[in-house]
Amino acid sequence: MESGRTAGRRSALERTQEALFPTVGQSVASVAALALIGFVAYAFIDWAILRAVFTGSDGSACRVPNAGACWPFVTHKIDLFLYGRYPEAELWRVKLTYALALAGLVPLMMPRVPYKLPLALYLLAVFPVIAFFLLYGGAFGLPVVGTELWGGLLLTLVIASVGIAASFPLGILLALGRRSEMPFVRWASIAYIELVRGVPLVTVLFMSSVMLPLFLPPEVTIDKLVRALVGVALFSAAYLAEVVRGGLQAIPRGQYEAADALGLGYWRKMGLVVLPQAIRLVIPGLVNSAIALFKDTSLVLIIGLFDLVGIVQQSAQADAQWFSPQTAATGYFFAGAVFWIFCFGMSRYSAAVEDRLDARARG
Repeated sequence: MESGRTAGRRSALERTQEALFPTVGQSVASVAALALIGFVAYAFIDWAILRAVFTGSDGSACRVPNAGACWPFVTHKIDLFLYGRYPEAELWRVKLTYALALAGLVPLMMPRVPYKLPLALYLLAVFPVIAFFLLYGGAFGLPVVGTELWGGLLLTLVIASVGIAASFPLGILLALGRRSEMPFVRWASIAYIELVRGVPLVTVLFMSSVMLPLFLPPEVTIDKLVRALVGVALFSAAYLAEVVRGGLQAIPRGQYEAADALGLGYWRKMGLVVLPQAIRLVIPGLVNSAIALFKDTSLVLIIGLFDLVGIVQQSAQADAQWFSPQTAATGYFFAGAVFWIFCFGMSRYSAAVEDRLDARARG
């Protein structure tokens, strides 16, 4: 047994040596890269831990010479970063919403947990209604909390989850429309996709926030967050449509002909035969679009909605009590770490799903 472990270690050392130092030139490049990684890692540890300030009640604790990260800024503002200006007495509603979302999402993501269909229906149909009344109120004796008070990670998750959930079915319809044999449907889908993909998300948000009210009657008002959600969903749907279209084009013609031979109608053919295979093929692209949308939520700052990045920026710049040279950098690092956790988690989970589906396809 010992000799086997020794052989394994030797094998790992040999593989590392072959990968990093196969030639003199690549050995020099590997040493330079390792030195750069070590320098960056030491600089980060020095700033985030060794020279960091961990206690204090205001920015004066961080206004010392050669100070590193100002962590008291994050600990004192953590509720603001997570919930925005949501009333403190009503924060239990946000926490309950998070718990209800995790109660459906976690078992749905675990392969061996049964009842996937009820869990999916709960997340897609039941939870959004419960979440709306919990967060907004106005029913069951809950006081109304206006969307202008929503912010931080709460607003980021609301925009990202609603945008992803709403754009996915719309993207599938647009992809099917683009491949439709009906000229009007095909050209209308192409026109929409190319028009939306031709402008940046900032333009869509600006149009939904500033221009749209100009075309509405004075007595008609639409909540700013609702307008942003609609704009984000419509924008993301155009990109998802192209991803799904790529999957549809990769399906062999024989699959369509086999479904036709079984006498399946158009929607049953697409829903039972074509789309499941197409979506499985483009899982990396779909996750990439979801990650891009999650990161793009920070653009809502331009229309006056303060997501996680916006609330960090506002807290670092507008709160004179916490002014210090490292306050803003610490806040942005915290926001970046939160975004990295969510995006990396989505990436790793999609890779696991892809591997599981490939293994199942191989039998």
